[in-house]
Amino acid sequence: MNKMDYDRALYYTHRSEWDNLLILMVRTKDNFLSKKIESFLHAYNFENNYSIIEENLYSLLRYIEHANELAMDEYIHTNLS
Repeated sequence: MNKMDYDRALYYTHRSEWDNLLILMVRTKDNFLSKKIESFLHAYNFENNYSIIEENLYSLLRYIEHANELAMDEYIHTNLS
């Protein structure tokens, strides 16, 4: 897990930096993160129904939160053991 990828995804999403989010989608080794970004960007660019865009955004944000928690738990376990 690369915590920096999740931090970048959150930052780029918050700042609406879609180009950087797209680059992160291609470069990350986390396939789930890549798919969540892809789904959101596709909905954002091509979907007319705002609720679908919102659903994809929240799905991405929930995954980022989940992955950050796992990365933090892994960091704590590794450094305190």
